Amino acid sequence: MARLTRSSPSIRHGVSLTLALTLALPNPVPARQESGTLMGGASAPDAAAAAQEEMARRGPTDPAEIGTFLDGVMRAQMKANNVAGATVAVVRDGRLLFARGYGYAHVDDRNPVDPERTLFRIGSVTKLFTWTAVMQLVESGDLDLDADVNTYLDFEIPATFDDPITMWHIMTHTPGFEEDSRDLFTEDPGEIVPMGEWLRTHIPGRVRPPGVFSSYSNYATALAGYVVERVSGTPYDEYIEQRILQPLGMEHTTTRQPLPEQLAPDMSQGYVWAGGRFEAKPFEIILGAAPAGSVSSSATDMAKFMLAHLNEGELDGGRILSTETARTMHTRAFGHDDRLNGFALGFYEKSRPGLRAIGHGGDTQWFHTDLALIPSEDLGVFVSYNTVSGGELSFGPFFDVFMDHYYPVPKEPVALGEEARAEAERVAGEYAFNRHSYTTFQKAVGLAGGGVSVRAQDDGALVLKSPLGLSRLVPVGPLLYRDELGEDLVSFREDAEGRVTHGFLGIAPMMALEPVPWWESSMLHRVLLGLAVVVFLGTVLAAPRRWWRRRKGTALPGDDLPGRKTLVTMAVANLAFIGAVGVLVSNPSSIMSGPLIGLKIALALPVIGIVLALGAAILALRQWMSGSATLGARLRYSFVVVLALVFAWSLNVWNLLGWRM
Repeated sequence: MARLTRSSPSIRHGVSLTLALTLALPNPVPARQESGTLMGGASAPDAAAAAQEEMARRGPTDPAEIGTFLDGVMRAQMKANNVAGATVAVVRDGRLLFARGYGYAHVDDRNPVDPERTLFRIGSVTKLFTWTAVMQLVESGDLDLDADVNTYLDFEIPATFDDPITMWHIMTHTPGFEEDSRDLFTEDPGEIVPMGEWLRTHIPGRVRPPGVFSSYSNYATALAGYVVERVSGTPYDEYIEQRILQPLGMEHTTTRQPLPEQLAPDMSQGYVWAGGRFEAKPFEIILGAAPAGSVSSSATDMAKFMLAHLNEGELDGGRILSTETARTMHTRAFGHDDRLNGFALGFYEKSRPGLRAIGHGGDTQWFHTDLALIPSEDLGVFVSYNTVSGGELSFGPFFDVFMDHYYPVPKEPVALGEEARAEAERVAGEYAFNRHSYTTFQKAVGLAGGGVSVRAQDDGALVLKSPLGLSRLVPVGPLLYRDELGEDLVSFREDAEGRVTHGFLGIAPMMALEPVPWWESSMLHRVLLGLAVVVFLGTVLAAPRRWWRRRKGTALPGDDLPGRKTLVTMAVANLAFIGAVGVLVSNPSSIMSGPLIGLKIALALPVIGIVLALGAAILALRQWMSGSATLGARLRYSFVVVLALVFAWSLNVWNLLGWRM
């Protein structure tokens, strides 16, 4: 029998009009009882009983009140964010308390979302089905969480580090893989390849030892799904149907792609808001990473899945996990900082002060989803949006508003001490999430921004800017900060010499922050690349003028400087590369799927450019030794050469010099 135990998120998206509307809605939850001093002559036993009664009453209990509250929330959020349709389910105390569809599953037909029938793509919430399947096999003794995952594969994950990757690492997102986003989506069913083939040909680089830091990995989850298939001897789709969907009566859920014929009519369209209208998008197919994101489901079916987990593996006589296994799966297994949210086995924590929550979010290209369970309250919440802009709501804002309404936490002011400024200065700087590519051309995505800046303020607070939003943080402990207007925590880690080595966001336990050295600052490189473009363009445009002057016999002293043709050719090669990248980026599928022929051809241009730049550097040295032309001409020539070499260095930093595929 494999071991079941192991010894070894807010930065908000911003306060929207939703918050104002929802705070104005009626809330029948009674005011909290006073603790400490007894009021009105009440006895201690009476006070204790009153406290227990208040605890029992808190949270959502009345379906009518939930409907009034969530109707206001959803309508406000969907209007403010241009969302076509959404679906919600709330479960509590072993039953479905509330389910409702909002907006349209098909805008043109005005087909409303039906919470019982309409299917939404739930993205990475699919992972919870895969993790549940893994734990079933652990429970049966067919799978060991601590065994080398290669034990279960028909190909080998390279032994980059001494310690092997285990299923425990995979379930806590600590295998140490870099991010690789290639070949994840398609619209053509003919491009689907067997899972094992895709996994064998898409192994991401191992960039850190396993078990050290979480860095979210779709590949690793897909690997787990493949292990389920191989260990059970049953195809993944069939396994999920037989062992999870059928026992729970989830008749409007599937992992299959394309959709089964009987479910296809119930699938919501995906949308992008563009040009003042909802633009319909095709059905998304997840390729070999299907176990990480292929599920389509209705809100009421997801309610059944939540109920089964809240009831420790059982629903209406259908059991998918033993009580012991379910408890183990829900128990905290890994965290970067004990003071912040971490990982259970598959679920990640979404806790607030005094209230532990676990769950998972999910995103496809068009759909955005969130699921949260609060075991102590026997409460589960599910929401999904069918529009790209729903991503601004699913990761935090919806759940935050829900929790603020039903489980408000008093905001206590923090007094900033004299030492706060010094500590804030220590942690200030530029950071990057560790979920990115380190060894391939995809590292260049970081040039577009998306990093995290931490700025110290005079009073010792921090201003944190990230893709999750902008917030002011106040110190609440050693290297620990809290959102001044909320409960989300941010912490930092230092080494033995007191240098800050990492940062962690409580709202995003699936990633860590790494300090960015000045020479890898995206802003620095954007400036360098921009300057290079201007100078290269000037070099090319100046060439016809020099040619014309020579032809007319009015050449200037620097026009005949040896090496001009080399310099111009180098500038043309580099400008052609920048232009080619611009064309490729305008069609992301050309650089994120397929054989990448266009990118491979484009990457030849900077190689030509660096060869020519080195040749021009040799010629520049000869110019200075011989005293050719004027001092100004030599300086201008040398400046372009130096900038070309810096340009090549910058491309190399971002893995764009050479073919790093």
